[in-house]
Amino acid sequence: MRVGAGAFAASCVAIEVLGVAIFLRGFFPAPVRSSSRTEHRAEPPAPEPAAGASSNWTKLPLPLFNRVVIVLIDALRDDFVFGSKGVKYMPYTTYLVEKGASHSFVAEAKPPTVTMPRIKALMTGSLPGFVDVIRNLNSPALLEDSVIRQAKAAGKRVIFYGDETWVKLFPKHFVEYDGTTSFFVSDYTEVDDNVTRHLDTVLKRGDWDMLILHYLGLDHIGHISGPSSPLIGRKLSEMDSVLMKIHTSLLSKERETLSPSLLVLCGDHGMSETGSHGASSTEEVSTPLILISSAFERRPGDIRHPKRVQQTDLAATLAIGLGLPIPKDSVGSLLFPVVEGKPVREQLRFLHLNTVQLSRLLRENVPSYEKDPGFEQFKMAERLHGNWVKLYLEESRSDVLLSLGTKVLRQYLGALKTLSLSLSTQVAQYDSYSMAVGTVVVLEVLTLLLLSTPQALCRRADLEVPMRSPVFSLLFYLVVLVLSAIHVIVCTSTTSSCYLCSLPWLVAGGLMVLVSALLCAIVSTLTRTLIEGTLLRKKAAFPSFSRWSEMDLLLLLGTAGHVLSLGASSFVEEEHQTWYFLVNTLCLALSQETCRICFPGGDGKPQQHAHVLQDRAAYKAPMLHRADHASPPSEALGGPAQWAVLVSPWLVLACCRLLRSLNQTGVQGAHRPDLGLWLTSSDHKVELSGLAALSLLMIFLLVQRGCSLVSRAALALGLLGVFCYRAAIGNVLFPWQPGNKGFSKGIIEARFVYVFVLGILFTGTKDLLKSQVIAADFKIKIVGLWEIYSGLVLLAALLLRPHNLPVLAFSLLIQTVMTKFIWKPLRHEAAEITVMHYWFGQAFFYFQGNSNNIATIDISAGFVGLDTYMEIPATFLTVFGTYAGPVLWASHLVHFLSSEASSGPALSQACFCYALICSVPVATYLILVTSLRYHLFIWSVFSPKLLYEGMHLLITAALCALFTAADQHSRTRPSERWTLGTDGS
Repeated sequence: MRVGAGAFAASCVAIEVLGVAIFLRGFFPAPVRSSSRTEHRAEPPAPEPAAGASSNWTKLPLPLFNRVVIVLIDALRDDFVFGSKGVKYMPYTTYLVEKGASHSFVAEAKPPTVTMPRIKALMTGSLPGFVDVIRNLNSPALLEDSVIRQAKAAGKRVIFYGDETWVKLFPKHFVEYDGTTSFFVSDYTEVDDNVTRHLDTVLKRGDWDMLILHYLGLDHIGHISGPSSPLIGRKLSEMDSVLMKIHTSLLSKERETLSPSLLVLCGDHGMSETGSHGASSTEEVSTPLILISSAFERRPGDIRHPKRVQQTDLAATLAIGLGLPIPKDSVGSLLFPVVEGKPVREQLRFLHLNTVQLSRLLRENVPSYEKDPGFEQFKMAERLHGNWVKLYLEESRSDVLLSLGTKVLRQYLGALKTLSLSLSTQVAQYDSYSMAVGTVVVLEVLTLLLLSTPQALCRRADLEVPMRSPVFSLLFYLVVLVLSAIHVIVCTSTTSSCYLCSLPWLVAGGLMVLVSALLCAIVSTLTRTLIEGTLLRKKAAFPSFSRWSEMDLLLLLGTAGHVLSLGASSFVEEEHQTWYFLVNTLCLALSQETCRICFPGGDGKPQQHAHVLQDRAAYKAPMLHRADHASPPSEALGGPAQWAVLVSPWLVLACCRLLRSLNQTGVQGAHRPDLGLWLTSSDHKVELSGLAALSLLMIFLLVQRGCSLVSRAALALGLLGVFCYRAAIGNVLFPWQPGNKGFSKGIIEARFVYVFVLGILFTGTKDLLKSQVIAADFKIKIVGLWEIYSGLVLLAALLLRPHNLPVLAFSLLIQTVMTKFIWKPLRHEAAEITVMHYWFGQAFFYFQGNSNNIATIDISAGFVGLDTYMEIPATFLTVFGTYAGPVLWASHLVHFLSSEASSGPALSQACFCYALICSVPVATYLILVTSLRYHLFIWSVFSPKLLYEGMHLLITAALCALFTAADQHSRTRPSERWTLGTDGS
């Protein structure tokens, strides 16, 4: 079957997306879990070790607290409470920490530091899987054992107000609740007012045992304006007054009931210096945990510094405090200061229950659990505990009893620490079968792309895909039978759950057929290539390596070097430096090439360039010129045009250097001050406003040149609406606008812009379809493609934050300069131009401030113009705002190749090259993360990058579809092709 190179590449990328999805499903493992089902009746608590003496301590201890109130402040960083901000804005909380009856801790949250997995860690004590960062968008019901589940089973009444994620995780667990949408980050007032308005009523009532309050405003302020915003102080003061109201109410109730209550102040995660979260920086994983109760004794002058604990320790502590069984999957340890005021026998009882639960979990997840140091410590502590009980029953008061009790306490605490660490670092259960199948699919597609490269980059840009012979060959059926046998063996012998084994046989069979067909297609293509290899070399159908130009070698080696760099964690963390280096090197190479063209050798001809042209002519690859522009580039350059060509690479280099100073990213330099941080501070709002207005004007001037009159007017009004939207939400100011003006959510202004975005996109799509289906008009097609590109530029201007508008403006400027003074005069090949667009697209991804860190994703872009959370639009806007750089550069590539090579196969070649250059790092990275899955930084460095690669591949599939849709060459009759070939005939 003969198909165009573009359509073939788009199909291959679609199959790769399937393979990566299967790999991701197997790679992100299930954490350690108890084998006992939560729906079974509760197991009886472990009795107290007696060592020969009878003991009646066989039931759960009585609750330590009458009721518990949990105040969870989203994105509450530890220094917001224990630092200078806490002293200034939270005086009541600071007093309780320094002088009140409280215990303070810094609780470490494990990545991913997003809300849903952190709630699971707090309530279950378990370590959620990394893939929960995706499930955070739509939380499923939690099936694991938790403190809330145990409280409901014990007949306790639990009330909740706040983030509706809790309601999704614990449906039918609350006797009363009021959930608020957590993803609408533009609102930082109503989300908290909806919680506080219930306080006066519920605190007066006595019909509840557990009250949970989840405040979202602080997190939303961080996403909007960062941790240095003046709104942070106001929100912390508001939270301090809420805490004071709850605490004073609990104290008054305690005077009536004479039983202590517990007030817990905590955060689910922290906040990075940019206001986001999701990764593993110190600011994101460090959260305050303050336990306040009249049951805690505090002597005058007793100074306590917050100790570092794990966030998972809260579940075990709450369970002990409420007299409940510890959740089965908990890997946390009891916070000992909570019970240190109790008699020694009760302290030992609490610690024994905790160590029994952890040892049971270790036994169910580790085959060689008896050799674990924590288990050995537990057994020793249990024996000493039995001896202590025997001694206690015989003589309750003696120095020996006190000394032995202290020793047992230390032994238990050591066992708890070791067991918890062993379970927390326990190797997770990877689905190796799914990982292997996904990797095989991706590698097969990549191999097929590599084998098809000579045909795809030839003059015709189409290739013969061997599908009929593989499907009807004996090898195909043999491979299907072998894969079916392997599938049956794996699914019937494995003890762990496999995703592919849970699929219906029809789906699994289809996957085996796909793998077999790809394998047979590879064998057929490889055989044909080996047979025809001699003939191809005789006809010089593909240039030899020695005949490649310096630019070809640079692009090849640079791309290969980037792929190899993904094997090091430091290079993954600082990948932006790789792309900055590559685009800078590209600018220097282009400068050398322009000098060689503008200043030819002594015979008056461009020697090197002529050599390259001859080689390309022999290769018959299309070059981007029309019949009337077939003269050598040096003859067309002269005077100002020549100097413009010489200066343009240096202008691009200067622009890239300026953009590097705008947003510091990565890990090593993220904390350093940059121009973006200076612009976003409240003291420089005037400067930001002027820069944003200048950038929008520059965007209009650069984009309007290719639009129709109606689209130009829509673009101008849309960009004006962008500035009005940013002014409405308080990011920028109009000259006549006072700085203290009340701000709104900008819903009307943003939707005003959306109208023009949709209008421009509709006009461009209509023109493109008209040119493809009805008129086949080249000019209409070019205008349509540019208008689609213009609509995407307008959408990017709306979603990007004001300080990033210069990134968009410089991107358009570089595209204009490269188009007019580099690609047109020097007449590069379609493959070379495609690689250059790809490099610049990747560089601009990082110029925006993005990184391989989940915390740099600007989720506020997903809620521009929305007054409520809508999952599909919010997801689309967030993804587009994040990948605006690569998408815009790919869209510009489609328009440029369509306008400069209207009758050639340039778009097909570009689509193939784009698919290939995206497939190589994905396939390589799958192998790397598989081999490095036990690496120390697998969850903090390599896993986030894996998610980015998967999303980038999905976007590449969409871009390849755009290439194919715009490729008019694939729809022309064979007799009409190549009317403007490389020789101008």
